[in-house]
Amino acid sequence: MAELKIQARMLSVLLAASVLVTGCDALSSAPTYSGLSVAGFNYTPYNLDRFVVTDKYGNRASGGGDLMPGAGEGRLSCCYKLKGTEFTVTWNVVDQDEFLKDPYGPLPEIHKTAHVHFPPTKIKGDLGERVLGLHFYPDDHVEFEFRTDLGGTRIFYSTIDSWLLKKQGKTFKDTMEDWVAFRRTARIASEGWTKYRLTDTQDLQQYVYYTLLVNPNFDQHPAIQKIIAETSDKPGAFGAAMANLPEPMVEALRRKKFEPTATEENHG
Repeated sequence: MAELKIQARMLSVLLAASVLVTGCDALSSAPTYSGLSVAGFNYTPYNLDRFVVTDKYGNRASGGGDLMPGAGEGRLSCCYKLKGTEFTVTWNVVDQDEFLKDPYGPLPEIHKTAHVHFPPTKIKGDLGERVLGLHFYPDDHVEFEFRTDLGGTRIFYSTIDSWLLKKQGKTFKDTMEDWVAFRRTARIASEGWTKYRLTDTQDLQQYVYYTLLVNPNFDQHPAIQKIIAETSDKPGAFGAAMANLPEPMVEALRRKKFEPTATEENHG
């Protein structure tokens, strides 16, 4: 009997030590993710500065560092532990166009916060391959994704801008003017995501082209509204339809000769 009591006490001590070492993970049903690398993917029209992820247990992970619109691949911070299903993300963005207003003044940072629910998810990969990707969208919501590589960008602003420059007959010269034009492209493309959840490159190319070079209100034309409705949730379909728009329709859009939609009348 005495031997059984000693064994029970030893088991209790070992269990308590285990709890102290694991931070109560052994007794918790909350998922725990350890050895994480963190990568940020920026789809906002601003430069994304440092971001921090915090769970309800006090664990933190951070990353970022002046990520331009559309950037993210290949930028990692390691190694972190996060636990649970509820997370808070805080980050800062900088509007680089403010630099043009005052080149010698400090660039003001805009502070953002989002709450993310991430259900229990199986994680793959060895240490160094467990990548938690944070996707920052123009409406300030953030999505989590586990990856085992450095890819993952969902919106390619640079590809859209390069296509637009070729469409205009220009070449990229890496000048200040080109970077201002790039940020303009990113702003318009982010509007396409915000309004219609466009992520496909061809869809956004056509959205930016028509907004910038044809008519900023082109999407209010009833025929365009019909195309948008019919191509919803069909990546690439909107871009294909707009690329094949009959020339008389394009000219009508340029002349702004069309009746406003019911939505525009209701808000007019």
